[in-house]
Amino acid sequence: MDARVDRFSPAAAPRLVVKIGSSLLVGADGAVRRDWLASVLADIADRRAAGQQVAIVSSGAIALGARRLGLAKGGRASLEDAQAAAACGQIELARTYAELLGGTVAAQILLTLGDLEDRRRYLNVAATLDRLLSLGAVPVLNENDSVATQEIRFGDNDRLAARAAQAAGASAVILLSDIDGLYTANPAADPSARLIPTVERLGDVAGMADARSGSSLGSGGMAAKVEAAKIAMQAGIHLAVADGRIDHPLARFDATGHGTVFVADGGARARKAWLAGRLTVAGRLGIDAGAAAALGQGKSLLAAGIVQVDGDFARGDAVEIAHDGRVLARGLVAYDAVEARAVAGKRSDAHAAILGYAPRSAVVHRDQLVLF
Repeated sequence: MDARVDRFSPAAAPRLVVKIGSSLLVGADGAVRRDWLASVLADIADRRAAGQQVAIVSSGAIALGARRLGLAKGGRASLEDAQAAAACGQIELARTYAELLGGTVAAQILLTLGDLEDRRRYLNVAATLDRLLSLGAVPVLNENDSVATQEIRFGDNDRLAARAAQAAGASAVILLSDIDGLYTANPAADPSARLIPTVERLGDVAGMADARSGSSLGSGGMAAKVEAAKIAMQAGIHLAVADGRIDHPLARFDATGHGTVFVADGGARARKAWLAGRLTVAGRLGIDAGAAAALGQGKSLLAAGIVQVDGDFARGDAVEIAHDGRVLARGLVAYDAVEARAVAGKRSDAHAAILGYAPRSAVVHRDQLVLF
């Protein structure tokens, strides 16, 4: 096994998350491709026998529900159709996994964006996943599309898989896709496009990902997979995009290494990884060049370096920190928006008179901050 693939082996990654998309799971007739799914679960069984704990992130509920309810456009004609289809299809999806996993216990976890953006709820998800995996169950996760709206949803299960890997304490993620990896250009439009086998810095592949999904059933696309890779890499988690169109795709990836591997280097501590992987923020703090340099040296953000405060946030909310329009960091703010505006640009010795109470040591403390 080559070094790229070895990162995803049971020895190197005691916990693995495998993501299965709708276009792979559901056939043109709107039914589950049971033989194909059985081959994937057989691959997972082999990994489990070798000591690897595996969680599955599975799409497909909307597509399956649309078939049962007779809805047009795969159940995506409207938000109401998608929610109804998800509610109906999730039952069939869970039943299928329970049946095909055989003697292995399957567990279902449905998540919304807020479950992984709110710190306390995130920790609850993490505890549940840890206990299920330690008990030998296979958790099957999906976005709770029956209640999620456009404003409070992941929108694709690629990013959900990366965030779930963080919560599960996984070392690696494999995204099974209807394309075999990231290319230098869209291979459907450019015959000269080349597969990129390894990515160590996301800046090297900026602009190469197509936002379109390869199927009308899906909601992601390669752009979503690159975003998932960013979340994973910031947490020290390796991520692979591998061809899922064939039977036994995990065994094929093991044998050939064909696909794109995003290599993580180190990674932030758990709390900082959670911050870096967040998809939403409550506001933005614009800072001057001196404050930007101080952050780069590992220092906290002081009010004197803040030149602009945007948003309506409360103490403890996550905010972006930017200089000249570029986001440099994300952190948990120690003041609400009104207080932050009051002290912005002011030296620390003036804060008590402005606020009417003893000021905090920083607007964003370095222990509550992660750099990008």
